Amino acid sequence: MSQSTPATDLTAAEIRETVERILAAGTLPPIVQAGHPALRQRAAAFDGQLSGELLTRLINLMRDVMHEAPGVGLAAPQLGIPLQLAVLEDQFDVDPEAAALRNRIPLEFLAIVNPRYTPLGSRLDSFYEGCLSLNGLQAVVARHEEVRLDFQTPDGVAAQREFSGWQARIVQHETDHLNGVLYVDKAQLRSLSSNAEYAAHWAEAGIGKAQQGLGFDAGPAGISRT
Repeated sequence: MSQSTPATDLTAAEIRETVERILAAGTLPPIVQAGHPALRQRAAAFDGQLSGELLTRLINLMRDVMHEAPGVGLAAPQLGIPLQLAVLEDQFDVDPEAAALRNRIPLEFLAIVNPRYTPLGSRLDSFYEGCLSLNGLQAVVARHEEVRLDFQTPDGVAAQREFSGWQARIVQHETDHLNGVLYVDKAQLRSLSSNAEYAAHWAEAGIGKAQQGLGFDAGPAGISRT
């Protein structure tokens, strides 16, 4: 049965109040987990709900939360804020073999507002990925190998960039969050593993061993509402 993703019903004032409350706490907020309504709503497009100063403070806070987790991306809904905003950054040292196979190169910090991605070509890459809002789990997801991202910078300038490999995966994962989509919606569910079991059995550059042991293919799966 197909169901549509509901749009947030929070008003601009309520979104601003939520942000102000989180910032006023003076501590890093928790990352909300699967089941929180903000993760299953289409976030509101940013159209001035926050002042420039408030937006900058929120972006800085999101970056701190992402670093603390640690992760390579964080979307505003993961803090319970239904707003089309995400931060991305990948500076982790990774195994050279895995980096080469996954086409994983460093991604400088980037804040994106109202993003939309478009696949470039038909190639898909399938790898394990996780999410800070589904703590302790990983699953294999087929993602577009190359995408074009249309977005706004925090100061309101329209921008466009192309991404490939692991950077494209990060872009798709975080942009999906803003549309109420979690990675498990697109995952090969037979590949679903706890972090501990993944480390014990399936941790390698590719997914061949996990495919054989868990019995799944590498193609698209699940649902897509983007």
